[in-house]
Amino acid sequence: MTKFSKALALGLLLPAVALAGCSSLHGHSGASRPAGLAAAPAAPSPSGLISELHGGIIGQKIGSELSSTNRRLALEAEYRALEEAPGGKAVTWQGSNGKVSGTVVAAPPYQVGSQNCRQYTHTVVINGAQQEARGAACRNKDGSWTPLT
Repeated sequence: MTKFSKALALGLLLPAVALAGCSSLHGHSGASRPAGLAAAPAAPSPSGLISELHGGIIGQKIGSELSSTNRRLALEAEYRALEEAPGGKAVTWQGSNGKVSGTVVAAPPYQVGSQNCRQYTHTVVINGAQQEARGAACRNKDGSWTPLT
């Protein structure tokens, strides 16, 4: 084999090995993740991640009328929208009493420094009256999301 042939073979082999390693290093579970969001390292429990949202945008005025159970459902939807949903795809939730529901839509991710961030909208319907809040959050190294203020 000539030096050129060896260099060419090595040049083709290295990227293939690197790409193969990427899929096994992060332990991708098959769940879809929006383009631009890297897999998080081992993260705290889901309840811990959700608490890191510090009330999310649902914790603003639009969430003040919700019971703690319904506020929790709304926060879980915010987390799922930020973490898993493709940009523009709605994540819906239904309140425990059937009189409350909501939809969270996150925009595609963007970079702020080394963090992935997303803008999102949360629409809540309480007894037929619709309220909407907008916000943004950035993803931390542990997989939690921190709202931007």
